[in-house]
Amino acid sequence: MIVRTLAEVIGTERDVDWGNGTSRRLLVASDGRGYAMTETYVRPGTETALRYDNHLEACYCVQGSGTVRTDQGEWPISVGTLYAPDKQETHYLTSTEGMRLVCVFNPPLTGTENHSGDSSQPSGY
Repeated sequence: MIVRTLAEVIGTERDVDWGNGTSRRLLVASDGRGYAMTETYVRPGTETALRYDNHLEACYCVQGSGTVRTDQGEWPISVGTLYAPDKQETHYLTSTEGMRLVCVFNPPLTGTENHSGDSSQPSGY
């Protein structure tokens, strides 16, 4: 049984600031579950180009709002919305008022991955 609080993660190596927000890694590969779970905050007024070549990701909005856009369209995100891009699918995440997401990654993150901050190309792990 793993029991871990967000407060235990904040300020540790599992608390990753990725420029346009933070990713608090609640479960990572070393926890042995076969997936990772994060609590991700997206800062207001930001747009981030993302592309995960090595992971599948699903994100569920628990606070705030924004949009996610791909070459197939644009969708609003608000509390109660899940989005799950395909592996290697470039997507643009925009936050209007700040947004808090619960995200699952498969295979799991090691916990120290971070986005590049290079706005000329999508960032991912």
